[in-house]
Amino acid sequence: MDPLATTLMVLDYAAVAVFGASGALAAARRKHDIITFGFFAAVTGVGGGTLRDLLIGAPVFWVAKPQYVAVCLAAATAVWVFGWGRRGERMLNWLDALGMAAYCVVGALKALSLGVPAFSAVVMGVLTAAFGGVIRDVLAEEPSILLKRELYITPALLGAGVFVGLDAMGLAPGVAGVLGFLCAFALRAGAMLFGWRMPGFPGRGPPPDAAP
Repeated sequence: MDPLATTLMVLDYAAVAVFGASGALAAARRKHDIITFGFFAAVTGVGGGTLRDLLIGAPVFWVAKPQYVAVCLAAATAVWVFGWGRRGERMLNWLDALGMAAYCVVGALKALSLGVPAFSAVVMGVLTAAFGGVIRDVLAEEPSILLKRELYITPALLGAGVFVGLDAMGLAPGVAGVLGFLCAFALRAGAMLFGWRMPGFPGRGPPPDAAP
């Protein structure tokens, strides 16, 4: 197996596992049953990759390889067995950060492997990283992370951009992928720990009584 395919496979399974666990943890917070745990885990784990594959015209990855869904179900089972606990909220946030950092590289890597242009590959990385978490928040009836003014899209954009840029410079895919992952995770971790934010819109907003 060539280095590009090996890197894609390792990061893909890792991202699916941590995103699946974050979906199951969201179900745990709502005290759902084991079936819902599995559903949340599967939808969160494969949601971003499904959107990516549909947009780039590739076969949806988990249809021919159901072991991806099995990984999500295993993550859901682990959460069910080991429970939610006091640290569940913190664990959910950090698992989500790990999944985002891995998936932004995975999405960009798969797009590049199928001949997608570099700019579009970065966009695919961002969509892959963000969409699963959005679905999870909708299903769990939680405010979407995208609406909290926290740095989330920006770390995904950084990670995918670093990976694609380094790959274009001829760096080994495995090294470029690890560096992209670390950049995305470091920025997201900084936002979580220190409250980093992008500047908001400086202009005047609509009057408070204006129609949306």
